[in-house]
Amino acid sequence: MLEIQRIRTNKDEIIEGLQKRHFDASPIIDEILTLDEQWRASKASLESIAAEMNQISKQIGILFKEGKQEEANAAKAKTGELKSSEADLKTKVDELDEKITSLMYQLPNVPNSLVKQGRNEEDNEIIEEHGKEPVYGFTPHPHWELADKYDLIDFELGVKITGAGFPVYKGKGAKLQRALINFFLEEAESAGYTEHQVPHVVNEASGYGTGQLPDKEGQMYYSESDDLYLIPTGEVPLTNIYRNVLLPDENFSIKLTGHTPCFRREAGSYGAHVRGLNRLHQFDKVEIVRIEHPNNSEKALTEMVNHVKGLLEKLGLHYRILRLCGGDTGFAAAMTYDFEVYSAAQKKWLEVSSVSRFDTFQTTRLKLRFKNANKKSQLCHTLNGSALALPRIVACILENYQTEKGIEIPEALHKYTGFTEI
Repeated sequence: MLEIQRIRTNKDEIIEGLQKRHFDASPIIDEILTLDEQWRASKASLESIAAEMNQISKQIGILFKEGKQEEANAAKAKTGELKSSEADLKTKVDELDEKITSLMYQLPNVPNSLVKQGRNEEDNEIIEEHGKEPVYGFTPHPHWELADKYDLIDFELGVKITGAGFPVYKGKGAKLQRALINFFLEEAESAGYTEHQVPHVVNEASGYGTGQLPDKEGQMYYSESDDLYLIPTGEVPLTNIYRNVLLPDENFSIKLTGHTPCFRREAGSYGAHVRGLNRLHQFDKVEIVRIEHPNNSEKALTEMVNHVKGLLEKLGLHYRILRLCGGDTGFAAAMTYDFEVYSAAQKKWLEVSSVSRFDTFQTTRLKLRFKNANKKSQLCHTLNGSALALPRIVACILENYQTEKGIEIPEALHKYTGFTEI
């Protein structure tokens, strides 16, 4: 959520920035500022009434002591009238505050100055590319055919148990998945991230805290009887560990990681581009999250991007990095780098990670602050990234490491799998 003070002082800058998303913020911001003016006026009146009541209360005691009972009773009556006005004003302030907050939730984050204006993925910038497309002496098979041939993943069994988008990993397929999870977690630990095991369901406050609510409410699985949501990403519980926290000083750099399943209702469309592991309702992911001083946000983002690059290079995968345009950047993000791995069998790029900085957008909602050098509270910055999401990594390993005799396992995973080929 954007800060109200920022909207008051930088209205035109915010409107211009949000145009990078092709989002016209003018009507919402104008309404927010109108309501905010009413809220501040009502708040000032409320404070004035409180001060007057406090003054009268002191006078009443003096009047009674001086025997001026009639004047004291008149003052008490005046206090009663002021209390009634105070109650009405409190209700008005609360209603205005609720309306302002509701409108604020509709505003996405303002893109970073490096982010290009654009509408969709076609306008994203390719920042760099690493590796080469695998060369085969045979016609390569897509991962869903390889998974069936070597009995690694059963998609139909998942349909039987739950429905489409919930595959069952078997045998060496399950071990490969587990090996990747352990590899990613150990690499994160080596980079200074502290591992956490967190709940896989969250309350509404957590969803609002990181910006999934109300923006992505329809994409989240919801248990109405418990008023809880299945997590769409480990970012949500990991970041919410620090909701309503005031860090004692400005000497901090908090690095969290965790493995969780992720649940997303988005069904997408039918066709080869969503076959197999390309798009699922449930999948596993290792997430990295950082809470940083605003001055360290840019450096932290670079470090996170380099961390993901290191994972893909150790796995020997052909990848590229894109900086998303305004129209393709997520609602809460100020800037996002997507990582895509090339699938030689499908002849397409598959997104395997997003690394984003949110600046104060999440921490405004989370009320996550630190005490600066002047002992004043200041909002932290948050960042997160997939390191990595497993389905498409598994798909690309199966496809890009296939041979006529089977599937080779990347050397970095040998100590985790216990086998070097399938």
